[in-house]
Amino acid sequence: MTEINLTPQMIVEALDKHIIGQKRAKRAVAIALRNRQRRRLLPPELREEIRPKNILMIGPTGVGKTEIARRLARLVNAPFIKVEATKFTEVGYVGRDVESMIKDLVETAVRMIKEEQTAAVQEKARANAENRLVRILSGLEKPGRKGGPMGIFDMFAQDKAKAPPPEPAAPVDPEEIRKKFHRGELENETVEIEVEESTPVMPGFLNQSGLEEIGQGLQDFFSSMMPKRMRRRRVTVAEAREILTQQEAEKLVDWEECSRRALTRVEESGVVFLDEIDKVCGSAGEKGPDVSREGVQRDILPIVEGCTVWTKYGPVNTDHILFIAAGAFHTSKPSDLIPEFQGRFPIRVELKALTVEDFQKILVEPENALLKQETALLQSEDVTLEFSPAAVKAVAELAFQLNKEQENIGARRLYTILEQVLEEISFNAPDYKGQTVHISKDFVHQRLESILKHTDLRDYIL
Repeated sequence: MTEINLTPQMIVEALDKHIIGQKRAKRAVAIALRNRQRRRLLPPELREEIRPKNILMIGPTGVGKTEIARRLARLVNAPFIKVEATKFTEVGYVGRDVESMIKDLVETAVRMIKEEQTAAVQEKARANAENRLVRILSGLEKPGRKGGPMGIFDMFAQDKAKAPPPEPAAPVDPEEIRKKFHRGELENETVEIEVEESTPVMPGFLNQSGLEEIGQGLQDFFSSMMPKRMRRRRVTVAEAREILTQQEAEKLVDWEECSRRALTRVEESGVVFLDEIDKVCGSAGEKGPDVSREGVQRDILPIVEGCTVWTKYGPVNTDHILFIAAGAFHTSKPSDLIPEFQGRFPIRVELKALTVEDFQKILVEPENALLKQETALLQSEDVTLEFSPAAVKAVAELAFQLNKEQENIGARRLYTILEQVLEEISFNAPDYKGQTVHISKDFVHQRLESILKHTDLRDYIL
């Protein structure tokens, strides 16, 4: 199925496999994605004029805002990054620059393209690695520096006394080695190969907020100036095959082409999820510079409107990147955002709080449902879990009750409840090996009985 064949109905159906409810939000992102696909079929002069309609999601935590955006990006293999708006401060103050979100998005795209290109040449790289390994095992190839410019460390090391190299062993028939290799008879044999030494990490102070880009730039500069240093390692044939395959794949991949394709993919398909956007709403009663609120909105605005951000791989135009902002808006409202920022997010969807029925579905229906995860974890120790429908409903009702009486943290409430219910079984899993443990409604209430007796439950469950 090509990307252009993904209709809005198909997109919603794909999201339904992982996220329960929130139909309006799913429809909004499906239409936004479909419009992006439609735009690519238009003439170039009209294509450049059509901008994505950014989305503002409003709803309590734990109802699926982030998961909808993440699954959407994964569905079309688009570069995706989630950033917290509270991490940024206005330009000129200590904190992360808002342009770093685009630079991080480009890094994500570069990694995606490299993985795709590496997978495409994997078969050829494995064949080349096998040939090299056979030559090394048969004595026709020896690990060592193949000439070329001498590194600065090598020049200083020339006067050091070196042990004379061992006498080379007589070569073995390569075809005989290859036959043994294919039969798996050499997997545990040791062989000496060359691997590249890891680049030293820059000092810790350069990794602090505001200086990480300087540190990365200095590290890239020194890496380009210093020659690659190789060292010999003795590893098993099985390990050598993987190391040599990776080395051969790096030779076959055009890294410059990867960078160019990554920039194009970011510009055409990138998705940025701006979380906690309600936390950067200005407060009318405050005086003085507001460098972490309205100042951040003003700095984010040009990027959302469309500008050019310079990265180490080249310039990136943000005109057609899709921005999805989200916030709970407990103590503020969307109208508290500056008008220019509101105008750049014309699509607004409100996500509803989860009901008891939603919690029941979350526990059992999605492909990555929580009960499937817990069952698989214990199955790894030969313990089989079976939840009765009444037990599932009891867990869902308790989650809904706690969200109603205390802070509403959405589906995240289910994690702590399940951990409390399964604590004893998980702790004593070796004692239950080979058994099937039935989780009933009475078992759930028994495990939570001591908690339910207390009026203040937040000491026991989040």
